[in-house]
Amino acid sequence: MGAQLRVYKRRIRSVTATKKITKAMEMIAASRIVKAQRQVAASTPYATELTRAVTAVATGSTTKHPLTTEADAPARAAILLVTSDRGLAGGYSSNAIKAAERLTERLRGEGKEVVTYVIGRKGVAYYGFRERKIADSWTGFTDSPTYADAKRAAAPLIEAVTQETAEGGVDELHIVFTEFVSMMTQNPVDDRMLPLSLDTTKGEEGKGEILPLFDFEPSAEDVLDALLPRYVESRIYNALLQAAASEHAARRRAMKSATDNAGELIKSLSRLANAARQAEITQEISEIVGGASALADATAGSDK
Repeated sequence: MGAQLRVYKRRIRSVTATKKITKAMEMIAASRIVKAQRQVAASTPYATELTRAVTAVATGSTTKHPLTTEADAPARAAILLVTSDRGLAGGYSSNAIKAAERLTERLRGEGKEVVTYVIGRKGVAYYGFRERKIADSWTGFTDSPTYADAKRAAAPLIEAVTQETAEGGVDELHIVFTEFVSMMTQNPVDDRMLPLSLDTTKGEEGKGEILPLFDFEPSAEDVLDALLPRYVESRIYNALLQAAASEHAARRRAMKSATDNAGELIKSLSRLANAARQAEITQEISEIVGGASALADATAGSDK
């Protein structure tokens, strides 16, 4: 029985150490969420206004451009998937991967070839384990992205959009990331970045306003060429910030659940240890009483 008690005590020490780690990770994630929320709030107005500017330029001109003009028969589409570099965040990365898989199946059902780009080690490991081709990947910055990271990821995507399909280009550009709604809610979403849907953009504004007319110098096409990289970079940067905030929130929630479970396990092990200790004490008392009784019987027998 003493060996069993030692086993319980050793498990209690192990679970207690794990609980301290998960509690520390929960507090770190909670502290990082505030900074990530501020970055999301700061970048969203810029991305919104830039989208509105592109819409105004496209509405005021008849120029065909990859930013606003849909192909007559789109044949290839690119998907940028945003996952995390680290684990211990619950179903954060797996939910984003599932959303990308659903989007891939839908695009293939429409007869389009899909080219996949991945951000985050979890997504790279998922496709690598299944030996599925990735056009390009980036890792090492998902928990704290910068605009330079977004610019680096946007470069090959912009190049693919501006190329002809026959030369390896794409007709559509989609992004899959996790949208930060609140501390408890983060939703994986897929969004088509290019070509920009003017009808959808107007509906999102919801103001019914009439966009002003512009005169373009030297041309509307040159303006759209200048706006294209900034538009893609700002959208990717905002998605990275949303994903980072969602990752921290998911990790905080997962670590809180792990800490609570560790606490319950410690209580259960403590009860088992107390029961084992009580059984050990009871056995020792029984042995003492039995020995004393046997000694008394032996003494009585010798007196006779």
